[in-house]
Amino acid sequence: MWHDILLVVIGLIIGLVIGFFVSRYVMKRYMKKNPPINEKMIEAMMSSMGRKPSQKQVRQVMNQMNRYM
Repeated sequence: MWHDILLVVIGLIIGLVIGFFVSRYVMKRYMKKNPPINEKMIEAMMSSMGRKPSQKQVRQVMNQMNRYM
């Protein structure tokens, strides 16, 4: 009786750990293929704030965002 309950609990824990790492891997891969923001979006955002960004500034912002992903 206790043996069966213990096996179920261990199976759930192992399933949760494996599920966590698989979902983390899938999300990282998805974010690399489909980044949530691109250079045109950054340029539009900076332009809407009233300044014309140079390409160097746009690349700096992109590099900062990619560093934290």
